[in-house]
Amino acid sequence: PRRYSDYPDAFLSWNIISSIGSLISLMSIMMFIFILWESLISNRQIIFNETMTSSIEWLQKFPPMEHSYLELPILIKF
Repeated sequence: PRRYSDYPDAFLSWNIISSIGSLISLMSIMMFIFILWESLISNRQIIFNETMTSSIEWLQKFPPMEHSYLELPILIKF
């Protein structure tokens, strides 16, 4: 290369800290890609219920119009 950056020796510790931070970022990106790949490939059984029947928005088929209730509906735990 025609030009290259040359820093004084006083910045060596900051260069090492920056290099360590870069390696940590690289490892975390690789770990994220592995977790994403593993979650797409594995065929795990779903352990939670898809419908949340205890919440009020799942009890109604259509959203009610504004001010359609005089008071808030009572929720009963199933």
